[in-house]
Amino acid sequence: MSAVTKPVEEKQLFGHPRGLFYLFFAELWERFSFYGMRALLTLYMVDVIFAALMERDYATAAVYSSYGSLVYASTVIGGRISDSILGMRRSIFLGGILMSLGHFVLAIENNITFFLALSLIIAGNGFFKPNISTFVGSLYKDGDPKKDSGFTIFYMGINIGGWVAPLLCGFLAAKYGWHYGFGLAGIGMLTGLIVFWSGIKKGVFGDKGLPPENGNIEKKVFGLKQGILVPVLAFASVPVIAYLLSAYKALGAEGTFFGDQNIVNVIFKLIGISILVYLGYIMYQASVEERKKLFVAVLITFFMTIFWGFHELSGSVITLFAARNVDLVGIMSASQTNSLNSMWIIILAIPISLMWQWLSKKNLNPRTPYKFGMGLLFAGISFYALAISGASANENGFVPFTYLLLMYFLLSVGELFMSPVGLSKITDLSPKRIVAFMMGVWFLSSAFAFQVVGFIGKQLAIESTDADVSGFSTLTVYTDGFMLIAQYALGAGILVILASPLIKKLMGNVH
Repeated sequence: MSAVTKPVEEKQLFGHPRGLFYLFFAELWERFSFYGMRALLTLYMVDVIFAALMERDYATAAVYSSYGSLVYASTVIGGRISDSILGMRRSIFLGGILMSLGHFVLAIENNITFFLALSLIIAGNGFFKPNISTFVGSLYKDGDPKKDSGFTIFYMGINIGGWVAPLLCGFLAAKYGWHYGFGLAGIGMLTGLIVFWSGIKKGVFGDKGLPPENGNIEKKVFGLKQGILVPVLAFASVPVIAYLLSAYKALGAEGTFFGDQNIVNVIFKLIGISILVYLGYIMYQASVEERKKLFVAVLITFFMTIFWGFHELSGSVITLFAARNVDLVGIMSASQTNSLNSMWIIILAIPISLMWQWLSKKNLNPRTPYKFGMGLLFAGISFYALAISGASANENGFVPFTYLLLMYFLLSVGELFMSPVGLSKITDLSPKRIVAFMMGVWFLSSAFAFQVVGFIGKQLAIESTDADVSGFSTLTVYTDGFMLIAQYALGAGILVILASPLIKKLMGNVH
């Protein structure tokens, strides 16, 4: 037996399992495709898909919001199917195929194929995204001290992809046309899939990521093995998702029960209410100590939702602001500004990590609630920087690029204060019997954040069919909106810091 397992265990590179580096490059290329496409998406909808509409900004905000919510919500379903039927390898491969198809279909300039392409990406992301991160953890034994540094290497791949993709895809889209930019994103996804497949063929993953031993993959439902039925249903879900995305118009008139809510908005409100009711039931059954910690877990998930709601404006409203009101001449295109967040994360991640270590040695490392409060304060200050940029606008209504650069710097600092610690705290604060459920709720926070993005995007929508609408006609709308966002974020940050002593007490022995 040892002769069989030993070669697998010996496959190391720089002290880590070789499989880590295959997953690193697979995820790097997947994020390349995802962020490359996202950098172009809002501008493409405004300039091509909805170009003839007076309310093109509104339609773009609604579709972008629905896409973002569904793309993150799909990970909960895909993760569950992987755990019970497919296993991580098959799930990642199925997700990669769906996403590759989506990116290539997106290169076709057509309204119908546009919604089908987004739907393929949503379905594919559900299988790919939750499983590749889990796969990294499975390569290490429990308690392996190298596991944390392995995840650090892995997440660096995410940010490298997020940094380079908008620059290259944005360049091709501006120079040669939209379909070249989207096509490059598709090539990126296909490259990631090939890297992952080569890792499987070379046996670098050992026996990790195989289907669960419950035999569900061979069990038949409706006469089909579940291993075949899942991909069939995944492809069958695409037109349904496309319909949800295309139904972006409000269900009711202003002042009525539904107001400006579309189908996806209503679905997520019902999901949110159901989750809160179920959490209330869980808390009712929990012990007093469990209830306290669970309450904090819900709180930090709510705080993270607020932060992501403002953060994810980078792919929508902030991209439009960059296109219409930032002096980018000779620096980069509006789509390429999407690379700035990842650039700052790469630059700042290690220094901030070292800062926490230094503060820990001095017994000055802030507890989680204080970090979350400070993260929201940084988000508020970042939008305040954009809000006051109007005072420096030139005669054409364009503000200096340095304001956008400063905004992304501050927002990235806030992200590093909150995002890395949040995930681990959910596992520490949740009772073991519902950890998986709470992890699902945590990931759904990103889906609900896009509902915030959609709401803000609709409020800051510019009504015009002019392809070159910009300057002073749009500047005040954006800067006034950014000032409101800054006030809400700063207010939330101050409230969290004021409540931190109480939250810290409720956390008990969790740091």
